[in-house]
Amino acid sequence: MRLFILLFSLLVMSNFTFANEGGGEGEAKGGPSYLEIAPKFVVNLLEPKKYLSINVQLFIDGAATEGAIKKHMPAIKHELIMLFSDRSIDSLQTMEQREAMRQQAIEIIHKTIDKAEGVEETEEGAEHAAADAHKKSKEKDYSHLPSAGFKDAFFTEFLLQ
Repeated sequence: MRLFILLFSLLVMSNFTFANEGGGEGEAKGGPSYLEIAPKFVVNLLEPKKYLSINVQLFIDGAATEGAIKKHMPAIKHELIMLFSDRSIDSLQTMEQREAMRQQAIEIIHKTIDKAEGVEETEEGAEHAAADAHKKSKEKDYSHLPSAGFKDAFFTEFLLQ
């Protein structure tokens, strides 16, 4: 009888422990998280026999944004391939050049999500964005757009060959 009670209590406690662990995971889905774009990009550069291998991770906040990104991943991948492959090897040598490409990737991802979700930038917004482009310290405000939960993109692997 003691053995039965001991086994029963272990069974109940292990289920309680797993239930608590699952709750933490559910909370993480609603908060900030990283989403890897897989597989990594391998694109031809403008020079013959030169390529770029790059792994991109997206920093997102919220399950709705994660769902929108996953839903529109083919369009996002397409736009990033076009961005990455339209480069010469000389245009990716310095940290400043790589950071500029990362900033372009962030902007392209925002635009792709917003366009795919049916919200396109107005002409007034485009003029405002052009004026803001001259002010490097001021970032564009995406808070009213569907891509608001997309916060940043990181290159976690970058290989030129």
